[in-house]
Amino acid sequence: MHDDLIARATAWLAEDPDAETRDELAKLIDAGDVTELAARFSGTLQFGTAGLRGELGAGPMRMNRAVVIRAAAGLAAYLRKNGQGDGLVVVGYDARHKSADFARDTAAVMTGAGLRAAVLPRPLPTPVLAYAVRHLGAVAGVEVTASHNPPRDNGYKVYLGDGSQIVPPADAEIAAKIDAIASLDDVPRAEGGWDVLDDSVLDAYLGRTDAVLADGSARTARTVYTAMHGVGKDVLLAAFARAGFPVPVLVAEQAEPDPDFPTVAFPNPEEPGAMDLAFAAARATEPDLVIANDPDADRCAVAVKDGDGWRMLRGDEVGSLLAAHLVRRGARGTFAESIVSSSLLGRIAEKAGLPYEETLTGFKWIARVDGLRYGYEEALGYCVDPDGVRDKDGITAALLVAELASELKEQGRTLLDLLDDLAVEHGLHATDQLSVRVEDLSVISDAMRRLREHPPTELAGLAVTRAEDLTRGTETLPPTDGLRYTLDGARVVVRPSGTEPKLKCYLEVVVPVASHAELPAARARAAELLDAVKRDLSAAAGI
Repeated sequence: MHDDLIARATAWLAEDPDAETRDELAKLIDAGDVTELAARFSGTLQFGTAGLRGELGAGPMRMNRAVVIRAAAGLAAYLRKNGQGDGLVVVGYDARHKSADFARDTAAVMTGAGLRAAVLPRPLPTPVLAYAVRHLGAVAGVEVTASHNPPRDNGYKVYLGDGSQIVPPADAEIAAKIDAIASLDDVPRAEGGWDVLDDSVLDAYLGRTDAVLADGSARTARTVYTAMHGVGKDVLLAAFARAGFPVPVLVAEQAEPDPDFPTVAFPNPEEPGAMDLAFAAARATEPDLVIANDPDADRCAVAVKDGDGWRMLRGDEVGSLLAAHLVRRGARGTFAESIVSSSLLGRIAEKAGLPYEETLTGFKWIARVDGLRYGYEEALGYCVDPDGVRDKDGITAALLVAELASELKEQGRTLLDLLDDLAVEHGLHATDQLSVRVEDLSVISDAMRRLREHPPTELAGLAVTRAEDLTRGTETLPPTDGLRYTLDGARVVVRPSGTEPKLKCYLEVVVPVASHAELPAARARAAELLDAVKRDLSAAAGI
């Protein structure tokens, strides 16, 4: 076992093209660090519908240039097999460690395989890459990003020519092509010959952002903005300037790209403490809104003044507000969301006479809904211009939120007032999440097994009226690793995260509300129910 491990590590070392990871691996081999080597050579990073994502470092279980070159070669082989071997692949990247290297390696592999490659001019938001795929008529796109993961991570997200992320069976077919690569020596890599794009694609994307706003709408909302050490600042400022909004006040400490994310434990607006600097700026400047993007700017977080302080709106709250705003503007087409998002969207769509669909988690599914007009997911992802970007887009979502806040401001109202109206009209839909981050992935599999073997019959005193194991699929959903419980007045979905070592449990309770006067009591009841559901579910799952 020891000799075999050292032999595999030594073979990997011999073909690793990166001096930094070669040095790292050589030190592990010289030290005979079997534990660390086993962790890095226990398998390979799995390429799936999230592409690749993992910790940077040497070896097949880490993100590095050798892994990326194999992934790019697998994608190129897949495209050639499907008759697109002379097509264009456009490559974007964020500002994380190694992102530019991984983008350049991808272009070299695509060019070496006979495809054409074009790389975005600098680190830019993921939505710009998603837009560029269709704008340039590419057969595929690659975005090098780990979104809001910790600083030590990076990732590799793949789009096909329709501008949306890969779904089965494409992911498995690409993975098979990757697995078939015996050695990096078998992968031709060009020294040049790909295009580095100028700003014309970005200019076209910015021109498209105008489409999300209504002609002549109010543009008065004042914002504090944080890019969370990512790549969103320049693009968002340009979009707000084009639209005529006041210049956002920047959270200076987080405005510029920094792959070490020094001011946050996790560069995710949903994580505790991540918005503290933005709230401090808001207390100093008293804006109408706080807006945050995650590091690759495909997500949009919104915070509002609530009493004497500021609070983050839940993704479900923003999702419902944007839906109501689009309905009022006369939007037509299908409204869609994933199964972990609030059922309020369905009620809004039904009352407006609009089609509505539920999908599996991820915009790779939401973006594929026929006739999509608006889609969202509770994890701060909103697709408000599917004709431009068939993915979540934190820039255009920020514009639409600012427009809504401006219109309400002109009426002497706020986003919280509109949320109250929606609760009275459709019932108070309160959501929460039980999220468990683990070091040992067996904790997640044990919890899922326990729930499958002993499904709860009631939670928070509410009877479970339907228990679904989603690995079997449903009439409208393909199979996925998840569990869904329908209760009398509540809903629970349990699933392993597709991008992080987390078990995620999505909770929703619905409390009828007859008038605005009843809202405080309804919110208290909802909070009580959510706490009880969380407690009972945690016990049932053994977490």
